[in-house]
Amino acid sequence: MQARVKWVEGLTFIGESASGHQVVMDGNSGDKAPSPMEMVLMAAGGCSAIDVVSILQKGRYSVIDCEVRLTSERRSEAPRLFTHINLHFIVQGKGLTDKAVARAVSLSAEKYCSVALMLEKTVNVTHSHEIHDAG
Repeated sequence: MQARVKWVEGLTFIGESASGHQVVMDGNSGDKAPSPMEMVLMAAGGCSAIDVVSILQKGRYSVIDCEVRLTSERRSEAPRLFTHINLHFIVQGKGLTDKAVARAVSLSAEKYCSVALMLEKTVNVTHSHEIHDAG
C-alpha cells in the first residue's frame, strides 16, 4: 500500500491514496479540514463499521443504518497520543438481536478491524452498542 501527502499552504495538506482518492488534512486544529488525529479516529470508526455491517448482512440481518460515535482521550503533553478510544455502534434494522450485534462488534474488535487492532497496541480501545429496531 502506498500514499502521498502534499503540502498546499499554511498547515493544510492533501493526502492521496494509491487508488487515487484525495482527502484534505489540516494541522491547525481542524480549521479547514480534519486534523491527522481526527482522520485516525474516523479511520477506526470506518473500518469497524464496515466489519459490523458486513458481518450482520452475511448473517442475513436487515441492516438499515449503522453509525459509530467515537469518543477519545489524548495525552495533554506532546506527543498527544490517544490514551482511550470508545467506539459506540448504533445499529438500526429489522429483527436485529443483541447477541448478533454484540458478536459482530466483538469480531470486528478482536479479529477484523486492522485499524482498531493496530491502535489497540498502545491505546485502550473499548466498544459499546445499541440497537434501534425498525420492525
